[in-house]
Amino acid sequence: MNDKVAIYCRLSEEDKNKKYKDDDSGSIQNQKLMLTEYAFNHNWKIYDIYSDDDYTGSDRNRPEFNRMINDAKSKKFNIILCKTQSRFTRELEIVESYIHNLFPKLGIRFVSIVDNIDTDIAGNKKTRQINGLINEWYLEDMSESIKAALKTRMKAGYFIGSFAPYGYKKDPDNKGHLIIDENTADIVREIFSLYNQGVGRTGIARILNEQGIPSPVEYYRMSGISTACKKNGKYWKYHTVSSILSNEVYIGNLVQGKTYNPTYKFKHTIPANKELWIRKEHTHEPIIDIETWNLTRQLWKTRSKPCYVGEPNIFSGKLVCSKCGYKMITAYNKHKRYYRCGSAKYGKICCEGTNIFETTLQQAVIREARQIRKQYLNENISFDIDKLSDISQKRINKFKNILFNYEKKIKEINNALKNLYIDKLKGIITTEQFNDLAKQFEQEKNEYLLKIDETNKKLSSEKSFGFNIEKRDDFIRQISSCEHISREFVISFIKYITIGGDRNNREINIYWNF
Repeated sequence: MNDKVAIYCRLSEEDKNKKYKDDDSGSIQNQKLMLTEYAFNHNWKIYDIYSDDDYTGSDRNRPEFNRMINDAKSKKFNIILCKTQSRFTRELEIVESYIHNLFPKLGIRFVSIVDNIDTDIAGNKKTRQINGLINEWYLEDMSESIKAALKTRMKAGYFIGSFAPYGYKKDPDNKGHLIIDENTADIVREIFSLYNQGVGRTGIARILNEQGIPSPVEYYRMSGISTACKKNGKYWKYHTVSSILSNEVYIGNLVQGKTYNPTYKFKHTIPANKELWIRKEHTHEPIIDIETWNLTRQLWKTRSKPCYVGEPNIFSGKLVCSKCGYKMITAYNKHKRYYRCGSAKYGKICCEGTNIFETTLQQAVIREARQIRKQYLNENISFDIDKLSDISQKRINKFKNILFNYEKKIKEINNALKNLYIDKLKGIITTEQFNDLAKQFEQEKNEYLLKIDETNKKLSSEKSFGFNIEKRDDFIRQISSCEHISREFVISFIKYITIGGDRNNREINIYWNF
């Protein structure tokens, strides 16, 4: 009995039935019993049993799976035994990488007993590939189904987050509903009260830390609630207070869908366009009344730091270092105001050269604002609101047509990939040809996904213009005779400005709020 077998088990999403978290599920126990009996009947010596509980078939970070692969590379066994190929993986790429390439090189036989997969049987490869293709489509369909279900729940006003926002907890009697957490709700009220009394966000964080109040991350940890935050979040910080003061959840509204995953293979989310956010009002009991919230928003928009002579800092809170993402802070050189990267405040290495005088920045803003004005107006500065609206609608239609064509191209690529794989199974093309062509298709698909993202941003910007003609009209009127920029102008028309480059080649990117 020279054959040594590695038994691999995995819990599928549909058969979770554990009583306790640390228990093996019934599914895992049944798999182990079935596979050990199969190994015994074939006189195979069991080297080890590798068991991943609560992991999906598309997760490449399964701990036991990776331990088994490492042992395979060390040639500690010569057979891998599973219940089905899908328990090993649902990704076609993994099937090709391991079952068809790595394992044959290592002299390892792969067997799955339910779907009759055995790499020692000639002609069995097509079955494995077809199973891999079916599993790949299953993952894609399942991902889209989950997205659709979550979107439906968000539109219905259900909270879908993994843990409740600070100040709330999940209702044990109504899944997706938030109820007030009386342990932390008063802290939220105090944050809003302090801010509306004139205390800044850094000052509020300092007060809470001095009072010994645990930060949200620390509170979750003390309560046994798992979060995605891996950083040391023991203390309150500026950005923590900011996120609470700007979250509509505290007036009873849910704003969800701010990020999305373009494909199930992409493990990280990316920001969604604001127009795609899903907002639902009055979904739960508010902690903050609407008058307090409105006062907070008003103060947020107008608050700025004074300079030596009491003049407002017109760009306060609007400047970001493009090199590291930190907000820029105010500094002075012989009573002349300039802005520099604020990373040094947080113990980081300050981005050298990322600074700009306020007068230089004002000139850059005025220059770009006048260019925008020229784009939409005739030389005689006469303007027609209806004409501007028509121009905007034409641009919107143009971007929609571009998006339609891009999405059509992606569908064509997906169909081409499926047909390409069928050609490979029929022997019309070789594996090498398939891999080369599939790589080209995937690259082309990713390029179109990027183009779609860029076009969506342009469409969102143009729609914003279309819905804010009066604001654009006000902008054009103000800039027509503007010789300097006011704080009110910055608050009304500028989202934020990124500063980069160096003194000799300054990079200024202005993101307008219309």
